[in-house]
Amino acid sequence: MDRRSFHLALAGSLAAALATSAVPASAAEEGTVKCYGVALAGQNDCAAGEGTTCAGTSSVDYQGNAWKAVPAGTCETMEVPGDRMGSLEPLERDLPS
Repeated sequence: MDRRSFHLALAGSLAAALATSAVPASAAEEGTVKCYGVALAGQNDCAAGEGTTCAGTSSVDYQGNAWKAVPAGTCETMEVPGDRMGSLEPLERDLPS
């Protein structure tokens, strides 16, 4: 396998692992935080807000009450379309109808 193929395979494996991994019981201990309003529909992590039951159940892109675990210190600088940012607290925007 050449170097480029190896890197592509590794990136794909990492992406798949991240998409299916559970959030640690204590996100802070793992160096991650719950970042609200940054997950695409169906890609939120577990225990999101009203309208979701667990991981992968958000129905709106950047749903304000759905969160994604992200590295600590990066949430509030994450930009999403429409000049919006991630939040450490649930948001009242982009909620399902």
